[in-house]
Parts: sequence; C-alpha cells; structure tokens
Amino acid sequence: MTAPGDSAPDRARVLGTIALIAFLSTADNTVVAAAAPSVAGELALGVTATQGVTVAYLLPFAGLLLAAGPVVDRFGERAALRAGLAVFAAGTVLAACARAVEPLLAGRVLQGLAAALLVPATLSLVRTRLVPADRPKGAAVWTVSLALALAAGPVVGGFVSASAHWSWVFWGVLPLLVGTWAALPGPGPRTAPRPVDRLGMALAGVTMLLVTAALLSLADGGEWSVALAVTGVVAALVFANRDRRSRTPVLPPALVGAPLFRGALLVQTLWGLGVTGITVVTPLVHQRWLGLGPAEAALPLAAVAAALILTAPWVPKAQARLGAPATVAGGLVVVGVGLAAVAAVNHLPSVGPRLPGLLLVGIGSAFTVPLTTMALDSADDRLAGAASGVLSAAREFAGALGVALVAVLIAGAADGPAMAQGYTRALLVAAALQLAAAVVAARLRPNLSLVHNADPAATHNYDKSAVEKSPLPLARTAVVDE
Repeated sequence: MTAPGDSAPDRARVLGTIALIAFLSTADNTVVAAAAPSVAGELALGVTATQGVTVAYLLPFAGLLLAAGPVVDRFGERAALRAGLAVFAAGTVLAACARAVEPLLAGRVLQGLAAALLVPATLSLVRTRLVPADRPKGAAVWTVSLALALAAGPVVGGFVSASAHWSWVFWGVLPLLVGTWAALPGPGPRTAPRPVDRLGMALAGVTMLLVTAALLSLADGGEWSVALAVTGVVAALVFANRDRRSRTPVLPPALVGAPLFRGALLVQTLWGLGVTGITVVTPLVHQRWLGLGPAEAALPLAAVAAALILTAPWVPKAQARLGAPATVAGGLVVVGVGLAAVAAVNHLPSVGPRLPGLLLVGIGSAFTVPLTTMALDSADDRLAGAASGVLSAAREFAGALGVALVAVLIAGAADGPAMAQGYTRALLVAAALQLAAAVVAARLRPNLSLVHNADPAATHNYDKSAVEKSPLPLARTAVVDE
C-alpha cells in the first residue's frame, strides 16, 4: 500500500495546502494591519482600539490552538481543514460587511478561531503526510509562503485601502479560501483519540485573554490593568496546578518535558513577542511619522520578506555546517542587530536610512527556519497535532502580547514624532528579546534521547533507525547545557 505522501499527486496537494494555509493565515493579518489606518479613520478608533483589531484575530487564534491540536489528531487533517476554511469564510464575510467596530471585531474573532484549526492541521501534514526525505521541503514551503505573505500582505492591504474601501481586504480573501478548499489532499490516517481536558483548555484561554487585556488596558489608561493582571496570574496558577495533576493535560509531559521542545517553545515565544508587534505597527508608524501613503508605508516590510526569501537557499548549507542550534542563534542575533539599527535611525523622517536594518531582520529571520522543523520532528506521530498546536499557540499568544506591548509603548502618541519615540522604545525591547532568544537557542545540544523518553508509554512506536536516517540534522532531540 502506498504511504501518504509517496505519490507525486498526493505530495503536490500536501505541499500546495501547506503553501496556501501559511499564506492565508499570515496575509490576513498583514493585509489588515496595512489597512488599519483607513479602518481607524472611518470608524474613529484610537491607537489601542486599532491594535485591538489585530489582537481580536491573534488571541482566539492562540486560545483555541491548544484545543485544536487534539481535534486534528482525532478527526484528521482534512476534516479540520474543511471546518477551518468554512468558519474562516463566515468571519471574512462578517468583517467585510461591518460598518461598526463590534461586527468587525466579531468577524476577526471568527477568523482567528478558524486559523486555530487550519495551522496545526497544516503543520501536522508535514509530520504525518510527507516521507522523511520531503519534510525539509514541507518546512521550506511553509516558511517561504509566510515570507511571501509578509511581503504581499502589507502592500496589497495598503493599495486596496488607498484605492477602494477597506472592506475589500476581506472580500479578496474569499477566492483564496475557495482555491485552498479545492487543493486539499485526500483523507489521511487518523491517530488514536487523545482525551482532552476541556476545563484546562478553557483556563489556558482565559489566562491568555486576561494577560493580553491587561496590557491593552494599560495602553488605554490603565484603569483595569492591575485587576486584569492579578486575575490573569491567578488563572495561570490554577491552570498550572490543574494541568500538573490532570490525567489528560493540555500540555502533554511528553512534549513540554522534552528539552528540545521546551527550548524551541521558549525561543519561538521570545521571537513572536519581539517581532510580531513591530510588524503590525510599522505601517501605522510609517504613515503617521513618515507621511507615506498606505501602499508606500508597507513597502519596507516587503523588503524584509524579500531578504528572507533570497536568503532561504543558504539556510540548509549553514545548518549542515554549523548545526541547527547555532544557525538559529546566529539568525536571532542578526534580527536583533537589525532591529537595533532601525531604532538608531528612527528619528530620521525618511525610509532610506532604515532599510539596512530591515534587510538584516529579513536575513536573520531566514536562519530561524530550522527551529520549527527540529521541534516538530521530535514529537511522536500520535502527538503531531498537539505539538504543532502548542508551538503555534505560543507563537500567536506571543504575537498578541507583542502587539499589546507596542500599544503600551506608543500609548498617548497624538502625533507622528511622539509615536516615533514610542516605536524606538519598542524596537529596542524587541532587539533585546531576540538576543535573549539567541542565548537559549545556542545552548541546545543534540543527542539521541527522543521526546518519547519523557513518556515511556509513548515509546512503543518509536523507530530509532528511521530517526537516524532522517535528513534533518535535528531529527534527534536536544538538551540544554546546564
């Protein structure tokens, strides 16, 4: 019998789905970020409320991802992808029809909930529907598609909002959804259902909501920030205590107990916390501080993505020569230097001086690609959906926090120069977070103890020879130097 991913047509559909979902989940956010000033102008939104349009997508995205992983494991990638595409379409239509902030936020929430199903199902395809030799290709397709979305999204969003009503940034998503549905691969194998702790997942989602809301409240004057923060800490402690005692934990010990997975989780969180907020707010700053139009304000982000795409072919060579941990750490250092370079020239009201730093951000980001691959490849097949869900949840939650953090740093900025000062502070904080992530990544060391060893019950289907033959240098997991 032919294994999934062995035939060329099946492999092409899997890779096509990976490309389309990666592009869709990222472009929907970058397009809306570029159109945000037009939305804010029509709906009379302040800076915090404008950032809320982005957070309304990222927060449900992060909150449901932990639950979505086991759903993918139980019902299969195809069913999860179909459900996600249908809900995403409903949210898109609602947002496109909105003429007030409430239905717009509701549509964004639906899009975020749908993306929470789409992303782990797609990442799970890399692990379960591609043979080991094709998995690096799947990861590369995912990364390049993200970069293309980063490049095209802001430009398209800026152009559409400048030449037509901003609602067309949503209407334009519908053809992409139809194309993605048509490209879905056939049904694949399902793993044994994994019991889930619904209350634990709810507590995790509430914790993320409260912590992010506390930051946004601080940016909006801080009236409720202390109460929200304290409640968030309490919710986090209750969740941690329940998850530790649960027989069906939200964060399986076989995942979070593995040093490689835990280290990759921390690195990805630091990266998202530092970079996502900067990416979202950059078009707004460029319009208000540099006086650029919507399309022109987004072009520097296209330069970042172009640098990432052009650098990507060099990543496998660096990984083979230096190893994945050093490659990722080096990339994070370059990202941090690039962000600091932009901060150093941010007082100048022109685009040119900041381009070298932005190009460094793109170049460095390319070398962080092995992070996701080595983390996912360390997971048992039965936990592939859960692993991708946890990784994606960390990234999106960190992104939501990053957006809220930038909102705090630029809070009260009534004009371009004041916003530029807050943006400089945000750039420096983001740079420091990248350097911290680089330290964590550099301390990862490969060995032969797989994630399965964290849970003896999960070792029954571990094929050591398959891992040793894997073309991924870090198909083996890692430990952190003490």
